Amino acid sequence: MDAQVLARWQFGITTVYHFFFVPITIGTAWLVAAMETRWLRSKNEEWLRLTKFFSKLFLINFAAGVVTGIVQEFQFGMNWSEYSRFVGDIFGAPLALEALVAFFLESTFIGLWIFGWDRLSRGVHNLCMYLTALGSTVSAIFILAANCFMQNPVGATYANGRAELTDFGALFTNPFFTATVPHQIGAALMVAGALVAGIACWQMGQAVRGRIPESQGAPHIWRPVARMGAVVLIAASVIVLVSGHHQAQVEARFQPMKLAASEGHIETSRQAGFAIVGIYTQQRNAAGITEVTRVWSFEVPHVLSLLAFNNPDAEVKGIADLTDEYLTEGYAAVNPDGSENTTQPRNTLQASFKSELDTLGVDPVPNVMVSFYSFRLMIGLGVAGLGIGLLILWFARGDQAPPASRAWLWAMGALPFMPLLANCSGWILTEMGRQPWLVYGVLPTWTAASPGVSAGEVLASMIAFTLVYGIIAVIVLKLFFRQIGKGLPEVHPAGLRTDPDAPLSFAY
Repeated sequence: MDAQVLARWQFGITTVYHFFFVPITIGTAWLVAAMETRWLRSKNEEWLRLTKFFSKLFLINFAAGVVTGIVQEFQFGMNWSEYSRFVGDIFGAPLALEALVAFFLESTFIGLWIFGWDRLSRGVHNLCMYLTALGSTVSAIFILAANCFMQNPVGATYANGRAELTDFGALFTNPFFTATVPHQIGAALMVAGALVAGIACWQMGQAVRGRIPESQGAPHIWRPVARMGAVVLIAASVIVLVSGHHQAQVEARFQPMKLAASEGHIETSRQAGFAIVGIYTQQRNAAGITEVTRVWSFEVPHVLSLLAFNNPDAEVKGIADLTDEYLTEGYAAVNPDGSENTTQPRNTLQASFKSELDTLGVDPVPNVMVSFYSFRLMIGLGVAGLGIGLLILWFARGDQAPPASRAWLWAMGALPFMPLLANCSGWILTEMGRQPWLVYGVLPTWTAASPGVSAGEVLASMIAFTLVYGIIAVIVLKLFFRQIGKGLPEVHPAGLRTDPDAPLSFAY
């Protein structure tokens, strides 16, 4: 492997590992804040115990997310210096705001929340967690703005040998951005809801089986939070489904090749079908351009046309025709009805950079099998999580308790991983389906790696990261299981401390 391939693997591995913690942080912060609100309104000490229990898991996850996220910033300059040089004028702005505004907000108020249990009024203390959750969400929004520029590079033009920002506001009105934000926030809430509901139902089952003492939490204590997690999981699933449909329509207009690859759609056709399963092969011809062949597939007619254009009879362009168009005509916008818009380029940057691309001979076809099955894995795991959430809500109705069978407990252990892995599969589709572009229609991936970094150097750092991240994974899992095994903590709500000279104390 050469340095560029290894750099791609390294960034992909470290990013996916970091992303394990991101949706948990975003979603769980809101749920912990809601639990504390329930305690303040109900005066029920059981909600205080639940708040402190889940906040411990949140803090463990938050710390791991911060540690693993720092690496990403350095990789832009070390392994992808040409990318940083080309888009630094645009990419740096939302990332700087993420660090200076969102992360500052998040880290400040989480500190006040941790050490302020007996120093702040209860209302102000609860507000600190809501501001922490807001900071986490805003942090994600700024990062999504940067990523969506890579999907559809708006608000910039090509000048002085690089992309230069011409309209900062365009980053936040980008069609990809407005479609992605509700989808990703909804996905994070799905993960958090599944985590809370899964742990609560597992604890209820263990209590029913006599595996944990009454002091760690009787079934009636866990039941309300199990219902809370299930409701969040179900509501967030609806948001994800609606926003995901909107995302597909945005892709049909601005990234039709990604849509075609994720569906294994090779030939342009009307009434295009959705392939449930399929096998595809691809190989490069003498000109170095990929040709895709369908070996076998099982399709449902009309569904892809409906998904892409809200019209079961709409024409959906296939991989073969899109390849020819990209190579001969460049990148043109697509009208909402699926017809080509030949009067307006997709954006200024793609139009101004077209002459540079003519000399590169870019093969525009991504890896079809990876795109195809990452999309179906995303849908399958998400729907499975939604189904289990509905079962939890049904089983935990009234004074009922979910089953305590071994199979159900295993399902509860697996539940948090379903939307989490669906999240990761969605991002694999997002990034792999965009290939061979790092910035779609502008910057090929293979032109953006650092030219002065050898394959041996990248491999050595990849091994080091893998070892460090492996150690972190063991520590995080051990701490998670330890806290879950302890059950609900005993609490003694303290009054507000008035001694200004009293030392700060960690509330756990």
